[in-house]
Amino acid sequence: MKKESICTQRAPAPVGPYSQAVRAGNLLFLSGQIALDPATGQLVSGDVRDHTKQIMANLKAVLEKAGASLDNVVKTTIFLTDMQDFAAVNEVYGSYFTADPPARSCVQVTALPKGVPIEIEMIAQLD
Repeated sequence: MKKESICTQRAPAPVGPYSQAVRAGNLLFLSGQIALDPATGQLVSGDVRDHTKQIMANLKAVLEKAGASLDNVVKTTIFLTDMQDFAAVNEVYGSYFTADPPARSCVQVTALPKGVPIEIEMIAQLD
């Protein structure tokens, strides 16, 4: 099966040997995003809600580069460093998936890159 890397300047550039997303057949695997501003490469300020909004904007930009949208997302994984943030993240995340939300896992981890409180990755099905 042929695979294709997806990259957009509207999302943060990879900081290691990985792609923002990889298309394999009709599936799109989006790498985990943290709350980096793609214009500056810096973390956004604010709380976990602000981080979640930036992450979703970054993921939407990658989806759009692949010709997809949040409607194509079939699975997400949310990584939190503090499960106490679960309700706040759910509030913001849920506003992006108002009907027919994707399957999801949410796990607490010890640490994330740059000391952020949240990272989100996605899998989408392309038409």
